[in-house]
Amino acid sequence: MSSSMQQERGLLLLSTVSSFTFAILGIVLGSLVGSLVIIFDGAYSLVSLALTMLSLGAAHYLHKPEINKDSSQVAMIAPAVIAIKGSVIALMCVWSFYSAIESILAGGRDINAGVALGFGMISVVGCYGTYRYIKIKSQNISSALADAEAKQWVMDTVISASVLMGFVVAKILMMTQYAHLAVYADPTMVILASIYFIIVPVKMVRQAASELIDIYSHADLVHAQHVK
Repeated sequence: MSSSMQQERGLLLLSTVSSFTFAILGIVLGSLVGSLVIIFDGAYSLVSLALTMLSLGAAHYLHKPEINKDSSQVAMIAPAVIAIKGSVIALMCVWSFYSAIESILAGGRDINAGVALGFGMISVVGCYGTYRYIKIKSQNISSALADAEAKQWVMDTVISASVLMGFVVAKILMMTQYAHLAVYADPTMVILASIYFIIVPVKMVRQAASELIDIYSHADLVHAQHVK
């Protein structure tokens, strides 16, 4: 196995471990403190974990020595995986938006802002650290899968930063005459994060779809020339 292949696999494995850690932490802690946005953060990490495992499987297949790297079917694997990743993330954003609207209509959510602030700080540092490591290391290799992982961690970092800032606002509101509005901070953060983050997966799907169309068109052209 070449050095670039080993680096790609190592980055995907790192992403897998990090996603699993933040998924468990977010879902468990979010359930304990009653925070929809922390659960959203954990659920995103869980989805990232499943998608990273998909990327690992694709990378393992692509690096098999008996695989013809120049075939159109093989060329479609990476953009197809990226399209799937983007589609799943976009669907999760839509579901989270709907859940947050329901929460606001139900009167908001009370949360333990102190515990949530601690989670927010840990999550921001951990997600950003993972992103930076993958981004720096992937510069030495040409890997669309590693680049897609870096984009996922950018999203997770900004989600975590939004969570942290939202809980800071909620904590401040609790100490003012507007304390009754603090219950709306949690679902409002989910709504804002969902609207913002659906842009990234949509771009991922659009780019991947464009690559798939180009590959398919090229394959048809080659086949037609061969028939002639």
